[in-house]
Amino acid sequence: MDHAHHPSHVTGSPPQPDHPASLNHVALLATLHCSTGCGIGEVAGMVIGTALGWGNRETIALAVALAFLFGAADTASITVMEVVDNLLMLIIPGAMDASLNSLLFWGSLSIALLVAGVAAYPLNRWLIARGRGHAIVHGHRGRRGRD
Repeated sequence: MDHAHHPSHVTGSPPQPDHPASLNHVALLATLHCSTGCGIGEVAGMVIGTALGWGNRETIALAVALAFLFGAADTASITVMEVVDNLLMLIIPGAMDASLNSLLFWGSLSIALLVAGVAAYPLNRWLIARGRGHAIVHGHRGRRGRD
């Protein structure tokens, strides 16, 4: 590969923020970062609520609160993830009533969190392109009005 046309590879400087691949990469990292914190809180809330025999409302409220606490990231991104993953947990038959030692509980929660992360990616990308959200965490400065 000819490095003369790619000065970032020679100097070790980060990719240009306006480059779409760079924006996609930063958005992916931001989504993974957010998903990790959100997932920790969501799993903890679901496990605690289920272990204590709480109803769906109480369990979801705890999971959402802990997701925001552990996520400590962009509110919009976590909101999207929480809406998606909790809706899926409610929609998947028996997921909210499954025991902690069942594949139904863990499989449903895993699928719900994965789908929630996919749903949050476009929002994170849009926010980062505008210099908002995870852009501050990852040092990315987008251009307003540009995807």
